Amino acid sequence: MKIDMKFMFLAVGMVITGSLNTLSAKFADQGVAVGDPKYPKHEFQHPFVQAAGMFVGEFLCMIAFYVIMAYKKCSNQEIEKVSFNPLIFVLPAMCDMTATSLMYLGLNWTYASVFQMLRGSVIIFVGILSIIFLKRKLYLYHWTGMGLIASGLLLVGAASLLLPADSAASHPLLGDALIIAAQLVAAVQMVVEEKFIGKYNVPPLQVVGWEGLWGFSILSCILVAFYFIPNIFPSPVAGNHFENTIDALHQIANSSWILAWLIANTFSIAFFNFFGISITKYASATTRMVLDSVRTLVIWAISLGLGSQKFQYLQIIGFVLLLSGTTIYNEVVRIPLKACTPPPKEEEAKPLIEEPSEISVNRD
Repeated sequence: MKIDMKFMFLAVGMVITGSLNTLSAKFADQGVAVGDPKYPKHEFQHPFVQAAGMFVGEFLCMIAFYVIMAYKKCSNQEIEKVSFNPLIFVLPAMCDMTATSLMYLGLNWTYASVFQMLRGSVIIFVGILSIIFLKRKLYLYHWTGMGLIASGLLLVGAASLLLPADSAASHPLLGDALIIAAQLVAAVQMVVEEKFIGKYNVPPLQVVGWEGLWGFSILSCILVAFYFIPNIFPSPVAGNHFENTIDALHQIANSSWILAWLIANTFSIAFFNFFGISITKYASATTRMVLDSVRTLVIWAISLGLGSQKFQYLQIIGFVLLLSGTTIYNEVVRIPLKACTPPPKEEEAKPLIEEPSEISVNRD
């Protein structure tokens, strides 16, 4: 049997960079360094600064887009011109900014593997919002998948609470709640992109690039305001600031560990988007979803191997339910019951999460 080397390269690249996204963010969180000279050495707990770095990674996709366009022009390939107003990306960028900030905030207080698994809840929110705002029809197999996902989420969340609290997960309940709340915002972003951006047929790399530019610009301004807002979350470090960017910059300058993982996070996000979009084009959005589940296993295995968390059997049961629900929802497997059989393709209104027009995709 002939092995498709291009597919293998894209698939392995997506799994590696996707896993690195989460792990590098968590490793940066656990870095300890001197920050603002007024405060003692402490962990790098700056989720909003990390979110700004994520947007830099997204903006790199814009550079990749123009490099590809330049190559096509030099090789006399046909280039489709798309006319649009860049301001259409402001609203989804703000959703992306909110969701990413909440996720990084939650990652501070829960395990990396739990963080990755709980992100599966986005399917539930997208399914419900697509009914309300996009007038999509969901069938019984969709609801079956969503029910399995909900059950898996409960078990994964319970597993994180049963594990002993430590420096890697000091407030797992709060962290889990913030991550799930972030998925609601991410679902809103997907619906907004489908409703207002999908009709322009903008190349996916350009979509991600513009949202990265707007997200970074808006969040940079917000970071200034956050310095003067009191912190409402547990264990404030470097003073009572909602986000202390000055302290973060000092810590980055004083720690090669933190700097290295932040750089790894930024570039892994850029490459993950490139590999993911390429997989969607070369294979399918469903294939990308399956590979995304593989990176969850990689993150979990590395976390266990490094001793960052203990094994909890409820988590593996929860993961199996999450994976089962996702595959049923996306028709990777079909329930052998007539009531759960998908209708003929020409009669079916596709749910947003399966065919995301190559733009409503996980970005980190």
